[in-house]
Amino acid sequence: MTSSRVIFALDLPSLDGARSMALAVRGAVGMFKVGLELFVQSGHEAMGIGAATGRPIFLDLKLHDIPETVERAVARASALGARLLTVHASGGPAMLERAAARARAEGTGLEIVAVTVLTSLDERDLAAIGFSGDVGANVERLARMAWAQGIRSFVCSPHEAARLREALGPEATLLTPGVRATGFGAPDDQKRTLSAAEAIRRGADWVVVGRPIRDAADPLSAATVLQREVDEALSKKSAR
Repeated sequence: MTSSRVIFALDLPSLDGARSMALAVRGAVGMFKVGLELFVQSGHEAMGIGAATGRPIFLDLKLHDIPETVERAVARASALGARLLTVHASGGPAMLERAAARARAEGTGLEIVAVTVLTSLDERDLAAIGFSGDVGANVERLARMAWAQGIRSFVCSPHEAARLREALGPEATLLTPGVRATGFGAPDDQKRTLSAAEAIRRGADWVVVGRPIRDAADPLSAATVLQREVDEALSKKSAR
């Protein structure tokens, strides 16, 4: 299995399309992300892409509900074989604690990932929904709250990766979405994005990439460029 730290977001409208794309790029991808679009379309069948490709599945549903409902959803995600499952850190301590505890109790290896502040939001957006302070402060505050409830994996933009690494230490797993290869790709609706190499330099463990691979003329080549960039950045870090 590849050691790639690239997670490819299977944001495609059909199961057949997602499976074909996953099979085409699996040589340069370490994990596949099944998000809302594909899960709503195909449900548990989308999880079969993991077995078809030999890669784990990151189930990105961003759960945010009352603690009982989220805990029960975690149990179902465990039964489906997900490796990672996202919940919103803003769901609060009780929700986070029960999600993390249920994942451990299920014993399948499912890891709960707390989403801090979406990469599509900036300080103006946060103010509009009632959050005070800058983005970095809110990301750290939410991550520390989730950490206190037993969660050790987090989604943040590359801009906050260094801050969370310093705050939480080496035990934390940081996933940074919205990254692009150096010098390529528009930010789309992402407001806080950087290159894949810079995300790794700042402390990310995984980079999550969707459109730059999905919409490329040659998706495998695009994924390979990102994999090499990430590998080089990791190699430079380990050599320090």
